[in-house]
Amino acid sequence: MKRMVMMIGMVLSLALPTLAQNNGEVGAYGDYSRLGSGNSATSYVGIGGRVGVNVTSAVVLEAEMNYDFARNVTSTNSNGGSTSFAETSVRPLTGLFGPKFQVGGARTFRAFITGKAGFINFGTSSSGGVSGTTFTNSVTGVGGSGTYLAFYPGGGVEGFLGPVGLRLDAGDEIYMDNGVHNNLRVTFGPTIRF
Repeated sequence: MKRMVMMIGMVLSLALPTLAQNNGEVGAYGDYSRLGSGNSATSYVGIGGRVGVNVTSAVVLEAEMNYDFARNVTSTNSNGGSTSFAETSVRPLTGLFGPKFQVGGARTFRAFITGKAGFINFGTSSSGGVSGTTFTNSVTGVGGSGTYLAFYPGGGVEGFLGPVGLRLDAGDEIYMDNGVHNNLRVTFGPTIRF
């Protein structure tokens, strides 16, 4: 009997940390969004965060939000190309929610696809630089005239060493404004399983 109790204790001590690290994830990320296409495309970079709760080992419900605060304007002239960085008054704020379908379960490496819906808000600020005020103004502006329905089909990979990992995903951030606008979006950053 004593041996059985010791074996059960050993199995639980090995299993519980694994189970405790597969209930969900929380993470931060750097965000790159290329809005538009061709010569009229504008590239934004920003930061964001996401939280996900596992429904099963293969399905996670995620919510995420990111704030883009800079843009890279690329212009081409007759003797080559040039790139310049410019401060912009437009600051996209994106909020998305939806499922992530993953393979790999609680292992160290996972691949996934996702489909999310939400909004993109094109807030403006005349203050120039990014501050807490420009972010809160973007949040309070959600639902106004600069807010559009957004969809995000995408996929990616994530790898873990214990509860800490890195995640990379890319997809098409689609928003509706007098038609459908397809845009490249890439995120990369750390994530923690709980």
